[in-house]
Amino acid sequence: MTQANPYQNNQDLEVLSASPLELVVLLYRGAIEALDAAKRHLGAGEIKERSKKITKICSILEELSSSLDPAQAPQLARQLAELYGYMHRRLCQANIEQTVEPLDEVRALLANLLDGWQQVCNAQADGFALVAGQSECAQYVA
Repeated sequence: MTQANPYQNNQDLEVLSASPLELVVLLYRGAIEALDAAKRHLGAGEIKERSKKITKICSILEELSSSLDPAQAPQLARQLAELYGYMHRRLCQANIEQTVEPLDEVRALLANLLDGWQQVCNAQADGFALVAGQSECAQYVA
């Protein structure tokens, strides 16, 4: 009989009770955590683990991209979609070439985006409509 992971239960509750803006912040945090782990795995020569973490980051970027609502903010949605695509390409490059520079670049971009979204979230602004299903996002935050 396996015991439930209390950290996972708390994280699930955080995701299920989050607003759409808070979900975006959680996704960015999850991507940064996975990126930091990918860098550790890269340094340790753990190819399979590194690839799994990079794949997770790419999935998070896909979720973020699909949650954009161009009807609400067309220019922002377009710019974010282009940036997510760029980060995805850099992650693929890092995975193929097994180099840290693209990972560092993507981490810096994610950190800047996280900071911006945290400020929006903290101000309780709801000017950008993002359609992100809570149950769909939960798998990327864990």
